[in-house]
Amino acid sequence: MDITSMTAVELGKRIKAGKLSAMDAVQGCLAQIDKVEKDVHSFVTIDRDEALRRAEEVQKQIDEGTLNGPLAGVPVAVKDNLCTSRMRTTCSSKILENFRPSYTAEAVCNLEKAGAVVIGKTNMDEFAMGSTTETSYFGVTRNPWNLDHVPGGSSGGSCAAVAAGESVCALGSDTGGSIRQPSSFCGVVGLKPTYGTVSRYGLIAYGSSLDQIGPIAKDVTDCAAVLEAIASYDPKDGTSIDRSVYRKAMTDGGEGQAVPGYDFMSALVNDVSGMRIGIPKDYFGDGLSAEVREQIRKAVRVLESCGAIVEEFDLSLVKYAIPAYYVIASAEASSNLSRFDGVKYGYRTQEYEGLHHMYKKTRSEGFGAEVKRRIMLGSFVLSSGYYDAYYLKALKTKALIKEAFDQAFARFDVIVAPAAPTTAPELGKSLNDPLKMYLGDIYTISVNLAGLPGISIPVGKDKKGLPVGMQMIGNCFEEKKIIRAAYTLEQEGGRKS
Repeated sequence: MDITSMTAVELGKRIKAGKLSAMDAVQGCLAQIDKVEKDVHSFVTIDRDEALRRAEEVQKQIDEGTLNGPLAGVPVAVKDNLCTSRMRTTCSSKILENFRPSYTAEAVCNLEKAGAVVIGKTNMDEFAMGSTTETSYFGVTRNPWNLDHVPGGSSGGSCAAVAAGESVCALGSDTGGSIRQPSSFCGVVGLKPTYGTVSRYGLIAYGSSLDQIGPIAKDVTDCAAVLEAIASYDPKDGTSIDRSVYRKAMTDGGEGQAVPGYDFMSALVNDVSGMRIGIPKDYFGDGLSAEVREQIRKAVRVLESCGAIVEEFDLSLVKYAIPAYYVIASAEASSNLSRFDGVKYGYRTQEYEGLHHMYKKTRSEGFGAEVKRRIMLGSFVLSSGYYDAYYLKALKTKALIKEAFDQAFARFDVIVAPAAPTTAPELGKSLNDPLKMYLGDIYTISVNLAGLPGISIPVGKDKKGLPVGMQMIGNCFEEKKIIRAAYTLEQEGGRKS
């Protein structure tokens, strides 16, 4: 079997059985990169020598029996906003074009502890601000299914790399759908965990209260395996949650039940009997492509035929999600990106007169148009006289959206929704109308505002042959339910659709 067509777990089994080596796996991916990268442009940086050196090191540990996990020897790609000490980290921005961090992100360290081999850093929308991977300083990434279309964003490089067989699986980050939407466009599986499940230490922040690292892979099994490897409590991240000891709020004077831990692969069970699935009417109205709607309806019928109980319901406050999200995310971005000023690290303009002129000129030259737009918006909503009118109101709306989901999950185990209103648009069409691009996030951003887990799984194609993805949303800490539902659909979809 061709290495590029194998899943991560399949490849890991073959390596452990001695049928392939970790070096074979890496060389197979590098050969595929040589074949397609000139067209797809998934990567910003590829470190062949380091990847092969690391593969030899991992193979030795596998042979000695010290590495025996499902990802040992498996080549992976990492989104370029995750710090790596051995590889430059650019956030696909001119301002960090040659930045080499002094440390590696915790999620990447965990992946390497599991025996995975990082082959490169993937392209993305600059500082994760965008939905198409067209705002990158290093050029656009193209959708492997049709090179005239976008792969989605901001984790478009990671999703395209997996879809094109350049990497077996990948890491992305999700602030408002940046894993789930490009996974839908590229026909791969992408999972955004509950906020705090994966350490954000080493993730260059966009919106700190919204950002979460997650896996992108060829199937649900691989997503569960990668999530199990990267999820952990990290005292270096103030928002990290120790799920092995965390307990729900005390009720009736009792301690409550322990939140499910990190054994996500135990949820790979083909069974949704009695599972309550909610379908928000608000998500299936005007603006949703008829082809996307039909493919999702077919997938829901498969789940229903497997014993799931499906019911439509009203999920209020959806119309307020986009303004609330862009106010909060832009406000946090304007604060987080203030550190990139040309003084401490990164790009500095060549000619300037005085400190303040250096600041202005460095940031003007170093940031792209979309990043500047969001910094200005964020600075405005945080400014004196506007904080209460915009930012504080957005925070109150965020709390109401979380409350609406709490009410929904009192009735349902899983909520099913589109991952995007349409399939992947053509290159160049989204950036001409930023507002339209923002509206395209309507089905994904509420999940980040509420800190919930969500997974995107391919459920079909449109008339152009472009993938259609369906999103499954779970309550906080209930990744296992969405993994079980997605796994069942994946196993049964081809037989019952």
